[in-house]
Amino acid sequence: MNYNYYKISSFVLCLLLFSNVQTSYGESEPVMITYSDKMNGIVFDGKWTFFSEWKSSSVNQVNELLKIRSAHHDEFIYIFVDALYDSSLEIGSDRSLICFDSQHDKTISSDSNDYCFQAILGRDSGFTLQGGTSFASKSFFQQIPNHQDFIAIGEISDGNDRYSKQPHASYEYKIPIDVISRSNSYGFYVEAFDAKSGKSVTWPANIVKKTPTHIPGPNFWGDMISIDKSLPEFPLPILILVVLVMTVILLSKKLNSGRLTINNL
Repeated sequence: MNYNYYKISSFVLCLLLFSNVQTSYGESEPVMITYSDKMNGIVFDGKWTFFSEWKSSSVNQVNELLKIRSAHHDEFIYIFVDALYDSSLEIGSDRSLICFDSQHDKTISSDSNDYCFQAILGRDSGFTLQGGTSFASKSFFQQIPNHQDFIAIGEISDGNDRYSKQPHASYEYKIPIDVISRSNSYGFYVEAFDAKSGKSVTWPANIVKKTPTHIPGPNFWGDMISIDKSLPEFPLPILILVVLVMTVILLSKKLNSGRLTINNL
């Protein structure tokens, strides 16, 4: 191959890598939710029940204080919120919240395509909230009936937990995709609230909450990318890079082939 090929390839590679660094700098890494057919084996009791239970899922973390495991299978999204920092264990008061912006439109205040789901420590049923109301005092959300297959449970993880054997709050969710609509990507938000300290740990990290019950607007939420049949397994910049490099290779081969044909005349 000739010098021009290497020159063009190097330029494309540097340009895309630089572009990727610029767009992701200062932002939370997206939750790359994975497909897993092992989710049928989850025991929904609100805690890490046995050593391999959440092994076949992707993981995100917040400053070693909060671990988020996620996977999807069939018509459900599965989320495990592991509040490693919360060992005070106020039953009925400690809680977690996960939210989805189903249209990923990053609005300043919630609208009707935004949904949040809450699990409470020591309870085997949770709540579903939908945005788009005029109730500013409730972060523009209102409670709606739970889907019949929705699960949200909070309990105390201990000896089987992969990250900490010390008893601490943890929460398991099974979210019907029918509720939030199927999408390649969502806006996504997670928090775990410790009632004793009155503080929340959030993902994305360091979001300022006005009150313990305040839900920040979707414009503050991070991104969840669903890796399924309708989405490439590569992040978009890498996919673009692969396509462009392959294009350069093919063009270079055609140019070289054309030179050879001319030289043979």
